[in-house]
Parts: sequence; C-alpha cells; structure tokens
Amino acid sequence: MKAPKGKHAWTVKVGEKGQFVIPKEAREIFNINPGDTLIVLGDEKRGMAIPPKNLLSELTSKIFDETVEEER
Repeated sequence: MKAPKGKHAWTVKVGEKGQFVIPKEAREIFNINPGDTLIVLGDEKRGMAIPPKNLLSELTSKIFDETVEEER
C-alpha cells in the first residue's frame, strides 16, 4: 500500500538507553539537523508526537486547547 502524498511512516528501534535514531529521510523532509532541539509531546490516551519545528506553535495550541475542553 502506498502512503498518501505528504504522509510518511517509519519504524525505529529503541536502544537500551531509551534512544532512537530519526531516519535520514525524515530528518531531510523536516529539516532536522545535528544540534537541533526537539520537543516530544505526549498524551497518555493519544500517544506521542515529535512535531516539525514549523508546526510546533500551531500544534501545541491545538493540544492544550483540546485539553482545556476535555477538562470542562
């Protein structure tokens, strides 16, 4: 099955120290370079996400807005 345009999926293995390597193709697509700081977002019900830098502000706003809605 071919992924829809702009959609990607990769698998990674987590090492003994909890580390994993971001695949080269993903680093290129999302402009992730050595020394960059990434944010890992987590929701115990929905999972984890590592958003690309350019979507960080938009994504965090949506996540926190949804959290506020769920708590009401």
